[in-house]
Amino acid sequence: MSMLNFIQTANQLGATKTPFFFLIDFEQNKPLIYPLTTLEQHKIWFKFPDKSNAIEQSIAKKFELTFTPMERSLYQEKFHLVKKEIQNGNSYLLNLTVPTPIQTNYTLAEIFQASRAKYKLLLDDHFVCFSPECFIKIENNRIYSYPMKGTINVEEENALEKLLNSEKELAEHNTIVDLIRNDLALVAQNIQVTKYRYVEQVNTHKGAIYQTSSEIRGELPLHWQNNIGNLLEKILPAGSISGAPKVKTVEIIQQAEKQERGYYTGIFGYFDGDALDSAVAIRYIENDHNQFIFRSGGGITALSQCDDEYNEILEKIYVPLSTI
Repeated sequence: MSMLNFIQTANQLGATKTPFFFLIDFEQNKPLIYPLTTLEQHKIWFKFPDKSNAIEQSIAKKFELTFTPMERSLYQEKFHLVKKEIQNGNSYLLNLTVPTPIQTNYTLAEIFQASRAKYKLLLDDHFVCFSPECFIKIENNRIYSYPMKGTINVEEENALEKLLNSEKELAEHNTIVDLIRNDLALVAQNIQVTKYRYVEQVNTHKGAIYQTSSEIRGELPLHWQNNIGNLLEKILPAGSISGAPKVKTVEIIQQAEKQERGYYTGIFGYFDGDALDSAVAIRYIENDHNQFIFRSGGGITALSQCDDEYNEILEKIYVPLSTI
């Protein structure tokens, strides 16, 4: 399906208040949209805070995961390309991502069942996503976004103080908040930052991490459902996993990463006939010819240090399990 067909289909389903599920890849080349009642035949299972089509199952076996990190020199090459573009004024925040081969005793379906996250998605045997990050929520004609920038291991000495007082993390977070405010202004009015840089803790199979988010809100016109496809298209790709300014930054991402992201860092969500909820497809494991690949990344700014960013992409290789 083309993006144009996606927009038309979403508008039609929105206008008739027909519930549907959607998945849009980062490049917007292969979007999917299906009525909610047909997901099982497409082998799609999802679990959101207020909606799910998945049957809960407990996984008894102990979880194991090892990985083979990208060589630091190869990451450094990508990092330096990005830093040069930032120094030249072509970007001031860029989310650089890398693939990491992993080995685990769990299947994608078992990871889907065992992981604990706000937003979970399993697409057949293609990928599993256990995302902590909302893209947008719409309810009562209000649109909300919760950009997430800033992560640190809880076990680090003075971790919370380090995270909140980091000049680099503050600059990165403020850039994303400003970008998302501008994005929402394309489709809504009266944009406000209603919560600023609050901290959440995420428990993982290898310990806990802190991460910071903000809440941004706007007011939508009446009958926004009639143009739901256009609304989504106008604010893509998600600012938190691309950067600013968006168009040029995405060009640099393609130069540095040298491969398509596909559904990783795309968005997925559902419309229930009245409200909409959606997530950014991060914390993502894909099946590449029977080799599991964990995708992770981090925001690069003028203040970024290569070692810190390299360690961050490795820190994000985790599965959030309730029990170990």
